[in-house]
Amino acid sequence: MSNIRGRFAPTPSGLMHVGNAWAALLAWLQIRSQDGKFVLRMEDIDGPRCRPELAEQALADLRWLGLDWDEGPDTGGPHAPYTQSERISFYEEAIDKLNKSGLLYPCFCSRAELLAVASAPHGLSSEGPSYAGTCRHLTPEERQARQHSKAPSLRFKIDGGRSVIFEDGILGKQQSTPGAGGDFVVRRADGIISYQLAVVMDDAAMRITDVLRGADLLDSTPRQILLYEALGLPVPRFAHVPLLMGEDGKRLAKRHGDTSLSGLKAAGVKPERIVGWLAYLAGQVERYEPLAANELIRSFDPIRIPKEPITIHDGLMKQLFN
Repeated sequence: MSNIRGRFAPTPSGLMHVGNAWAALLAWLQIRSQDGKFVLRMEDIDGPRCRPELAEQALADLRWLGLDWDEGPDTGGPHAPYTQSERISFYEEAIDKLNKSGLLYPCFCSRAELLAVASAPHGLSSEGPSYAGTCRHLTPEERQARQHSKAPSLRFKIDGGRSVIFEDGILGKQQSTPGAGGDFVVRRADGIISYQLAVVMDDAAMRITDVLRGADLLDSTPRQILLYEALGLPVPRFAHVPLLMGEDGKRLAKRHGDTSLSGLKAAGVKPERIVGWLAYLAGQVERYEPLAANELIRSFDPIRIPKEPITIHDGLMKQLFN
């Protein structure tokens, strides 16, 4: 039996759409083609944005698409729970460990101050505004004084000159300096754990060996690698697939029409049409034709996945309905 383990981890803050299906299908094929175990995890850590009914809908949509999983919130498994909101104690343990190692510090910067930085030239990346380290060097007395008026977030200290290098399974060798974006938040001022820390802890606990996800998260990878190392955890292999884009050059979304799986299903589109269409976009088949997900397993080859964003023009979308 293969030791390969992968996952798909949707956030139930909206309906599943073809962009989600694109990442889910390719992550599933990557693991199934290697006879590995596939995990479904629900990333609902941002409680105010997430809804249980959308989590249930996501599971139903993925099953309708023809995907299955060996472990998940509805099936259980040896590394349960598979829902982030039930894993808070694990994240707090990690924060305690990082704190004792001297790698965290409280940040009292207000949203307005951070937005001011964001509006400055070169202040933004896909990871958000660079942080200038304003609170990193506060004295204990200054921290205590500020704590009376504002609850702090917690930031992870980055060695500014440190370069992180990793081999991406689709994009090849990647090298970046995470410190260019400044120290990053691992727990917000409202107590919500950051995506960066939660995903590292979950993937390690669930023994994930391979992470395939959208290229919008490529900038997150160096920061996550730093967290893996700081916590003494094994680093998985990463592969980032290109995003599906509208003709306006923006990520495919509601503004480009109803691309939700439930909407397509209601319009009479069969799941095989969506799977075959996505397989064609991913270079896995030479021409578009309806296909079941399990028909793609034996021939799946990540080398054929495009490296650049894919523009979904009207003609491509119409293929789903013809």
